[in-house]
Amino acid sequence: MTYRHPLAYLLGYEGLALHRAYAGEFDAAFAETRLAEVREMIAAWDRGELGAGDEVGEIDTVTGYRSWSRTYDEPGNPLIAVEEPVVRQILAGLPTGRALDAACGTGRYAEMLAKAGHKVIGVDSSPDMLAIARSKVSAATFQLGELSRLPVADASIDLVVCGLALAHVAALEPVFAEFARVLRPGGRLVTSDIHWQSLYLGGIASAVDDNGVESRMPAGRFRPSDYIAAALPEALQVRGCHEPLWPPSPYAGGPFVRAWAAGAADAAYENTPAAVIWHLEKDARPSGEHGKMQNRSTRDRL
Repeated sequence: MTYRHPLAYLLGYEGLALHRAYAGEFDAAFAETRLAEVREMIAAWDRGELGAGDEVGEIDTVTGYRSWSRTYDEPGNPLIAVEEPVVRQILAGLPTGRALDAACGTGRYAEMLAKAGHKVIGVDSSPDMLAIARSKVSAATFQLGELSRLPVADASIDLVVCGLALAHVAALEPVFAEFARVLRPGGRLVTSDIHWQSLYLGGIASAVDDNGVESRMPAGRFRPSDYIAAALPEALQVRGCHEPLWPPSPYAGGPFVRAWAAGAADAAYENTPAAVIWHLEKDARPSGEHGKMQNRSTRDRL
């Protein structure tokens, strides 16, 4: 269970903004405005105007996406608005072939890949999301499966795309091992996810069930070094890494934060990465050569 305190949430935003001011990003007037807001927030809490704290539990992704699938494709997801243009640009520069949309959800990238001429397989652990994907993308084949046990043959895929899903896994290593297994030598892997820094701005995915009960889905705080540590042992070489920033938005932080601390929210989001996007390539050298190169590199450093 996670305890959520409305005053603590607001003060967290103010704290981020004040730390940035202390680091020299904002002037004295900015800091004084934030401190005045803090005093008013505490007074509002004492008057009972901020609501009460609550506890929210965690659910697995199959259960969570069962309810979220009904609204997932509705426009307005700010993370997708930042992430998708970067992924699209990477995919547009790759040759067509046999593509896997891993954790395909409602088929957002499966649809894009099929239109570009790829032969597409979509895999997801949520039957509800898969049902929507099948109805949307008739040109692709969809299968139920887990990221750590993909129902795909060895070395049969030219391109793997995994969009906004890896934050849900317990560890990256077994998933990257599966990506490497199904990729042909020279195949490409493109992954995207919410940036770990944005999880602390309230970006943990949640779902509300039919009874109105909100629960959070798993959210791993994977740093760029964690991706590198998972990719390199599987002979996946980095071709690019992107950390696009949140754009200025009158909605940053959400309605509750905007009502009390809009300036602090704007400062917290400014120059903060929204997503982390990786473009990797499976080493095309014969099996064993990669290990020899790694050993040679290790000896050279000694």
